Amino acid sequence: MVIHIVKDGDTPYSIAQEYGVSLSGLIADNGLAAYAYLPVGLAVVVASDTVRYTVKQGDSLYTIAREYDTTVRRILEANPRLNENAQLAIGQQITVPLGRDIRGSLDINGFAYPSIADQVLQNTLPFLTYLSVFSYSVNEDGTLVDINDDAVLDRIAGTNVTPMMVVTNIEPGGGFSSDRLQNLFANSAAVSDLVDNIINTMEDKGFTALNVDFEYVYQANREDYNNFLRTLKERFLPLGYILTSSLAPKLSANQQGLLYEAHDYAAHGEICDYVIIMTYEWGFAYGPPLPVAPIGSVEDVIKYAVSEIPSEKILMGIPNYGYDWVLPYRPGTAARTLSLSNCVQIAIQENTDIMFDNVSQSPFLSYYDMNGQEHITWFEDARSIQAKLELIEKYNLAGPSYWTVMTYFAPNWTLIRTQYDVRKNI
Repeated sequence: MVIHIVKDGDTPYSIAQEYGVSLSGLIADNGLAAYAYLPVGLAVVVASDTVRYTVKQGDSLYTIAREYDTTVRRILEANPRLNENAQLAIGQQITVPLGRDIRGSLDINGFAYPSIADQVLQNTLPFLTYLSVFSYSVNEDGTLVDINDDAVLDRIAGTNVTPMMVVTNIEPGGGFSSDRLQNLFANSAAVSDLVDNIINTMEDKGFTALNVDFEYVYQANREDYNNFLRTLKERFLPLGYILTSSLAPKLSANQQGLLYEAHDYAAHGEICDYVIIMTYEWGFAYGPPLPVAPIGSVEDVIKYAVSEIPSEKILMGIPNYGYDWVLPYRPGTAARTLSLSNCVQIAIQENTDIMFDNVSQSPFLSYYDMNGQEHITWFEDARSIQAKLELIEKYNLAGPSYWTVMTYFAPNWTLIRTQYDVRKNI
């Protein structure tokens, strides 16, 4: 596998020729059929074991090997006429074996609403360990707000993907409610009823895993939340159910702020089978233009997380979306949420290059709309996703968790397919 960055004049055909891969495969692996042309700066995943390389000035076997994450020895083995001391000629073509083989196995989770399109779900399921259906809201009396998820669960049935129920403290009008949980936890009978209702729903619907996504929990309810998870785990053990929780991206145990204070990394790591850390939203809809998941900030969270939680229990969040901001940014205005493919479409429609910020390891583009209004779009591409997958490897995490899989971004799954085995529970 290699990530090719489109240059001026590149076409799917020329890229396929350069790497010796099938044109149809390259197009399918990257969703290129949807694009009128390839914008400069687009990251294209080439699923190939070798690349045909044309020597340029200053090249050596060592620099070429380093560029393609391989070794001089492997290059020599692929080119019998070369020897280690050979003088390379400008314009000479050599075969370069790519350095990455299957790197290991991952647990992969994807969040989805029941309204996920059939084709998107069908394309995505082979790459998932879990599909987390979002979400059942909890009421103060311990009842659940039901959702119409029968169709999506029917489509999962018979596959080897584990269906995961998600429970949240989201109010009917939207937004996470701190008061709803406070009132629930104050009533032990309601908490007991909630545990029963969760288990009954899981048995009735066929869920075998649960994600508890309680957000903006009052600090005073921190231990109430921990005890709720302990009760669930005790009830789940004889049933063989998997328990997970979603955690805000913290940097320390005592981090201030309503989003963070009641999320006890050490307790969740001890109680739950897995935790999902929401390592995204540094750039968010009502905030200033920023990368959504800058690699340095993500790594800082993971460094803290592995100090409190067994690394093999951690699923690291990866955003499957981008934001488009109008400039100059005005507080209180909202950025437009876009699928990753739509971000590329903007580059095509506005005839602008895709740029890449090496510090955050994030792509972005800027343009002026038809009204002369400036925009900036931050999103994810194969390069930024690959950087996050390598972070998962570096810290020996269980795998990634995508928010959400409501849209299909082909390069992401080509990265997964060409480098990892997906663990399955079924």
